[in-house]
Amino acid sequence: MENNIGNDIQYQIYATMHNPDPNRLPVIHEEWENVAREKLQDGPYYYIAGGAGGEKTMQANLQAFSNQRIIPRMLRNVDKRDLSVRLLGQKYPFPILQAPIGVQSIIHEEGEIGSAKASAEMGVPYIASSASSVPMEKIAEAMGDAPRWFQLYWSRDPEITASFLRRAEKTGYSAIVVTLDTPMMAWREHDLKNVYLPFLAGEGVGNYFTDPAFLAKLDQSPQEDPQSAIMHWTKIFGNTGLTWESIDFLREHTSLPIILKGILHPEDAKLAVEKGVDGIIVSNHGGRQVDGAIGALDVLPDIVAAVGDKTEILMDSGIRRGSDIMKAMALGAKAVLVGRPLMYGLAAAGQKGVKEVMQNMLADLDITMGLAGQSSVSNLEASLLRKME
Repeated sequence: MENNIGNDIQYQIYATMHNPDPNRLPVIHEEWENVAREKLQDGPYYYIAGGAGGEKTMQANLQAFSNQRIIPRMLRNVDKRDLSVRLLGQKYPFPILQAPIGVQSIIHEEGEIGSAKASAEMGVPYIASSASSVPMEKIAEAMGDAPRWFQLYWSRDPEITASFLRRAEKTGYSAIVVTLDTPMMAWREHDLKNVYLPFLAGEGVGNYFTDPAFLAKLDQSPQEDPQSAIMHWTKIFGNTGLTWESIDFLREHTSLPIILKGILHPEDAKLAVEKGVDGIIVSNHGGRQVDGAIGALDVLPDIVAAVGDKTEILMDSGIRRGSDIMKAMALGAKAVLVGRPLMYGLAAAGQKGVKEVMQNMLADLDITMGLAGQSSVSNLEASLLRKME
């Protein structure tokens, strides 16, 4: 797909110069975050924007991208540029997916439905979180036939895990993304300071409160006794007893492709391949789990060297602009997941904001590729970059 989205979006913006809109949405990433900060109270804002501990991992993610510098090439005929990618045998117009983020009801009244619809409009796969505010079925209904994956938080109760997998497969999700790096909640100083955990207020439990396996363990329905339902959720969310052998359980309960999210060590990537998973996502949860961890981009080349020809590799954590997408793909990622920037767009303007952030990021990618002498995201190579220490 030849898709020069960059020129189109750029000229659309410039076309408003003679008729400026005082309510115009931002273009600059940092300004989107500023708008979100203005609209959200401390609890919701820092739940999205904050990280674990002293936020050293968040800083490492951004620094890793800053350290990789692009070396543009000239006279390469970039008149037509192709942003399309193939993932799990399917072709998509752009190399991004919407990262799984739960509890979006705390960000904007449109929540996950708004985000999912924005992804559907763009043809960008939406990864629905286990911790969504609304059930996965409602998200699927809102998206129609648009591409969607389901992110699994592996419950301590195997019956709930199996039920989630069945529901996702039945409702048209085409892959399972298993988050490995959250067997328990991290030490998040902002959330502790603000005494803010939205799940305890009944937010982000839409999938659990509609799940037959979860409901079967309650004496009364969540509507009749919400506090008891929430307390039961605290007992079954997360699972610190998982091992590599546990992957077999997933294979027994779904035929969908399985992607492991949260891989940072090459040896874990090798173990994932040994278990026959369909893909891995190099990720440190956007710096929200282990403080002082390595930047995800820094370890991406090592993981590609270890297993890049044996499974599909995606990446997230620190993607802010189009040049970041290009750097990650040059280092071996087939595509990237975008998280916080889209949530700032959601806070600013709901579905419209999410779509506009995606459009701007992809326009930036398209233009940066052309200026760097690159005509296809699928052909980006590490020789395009030089790492600065």
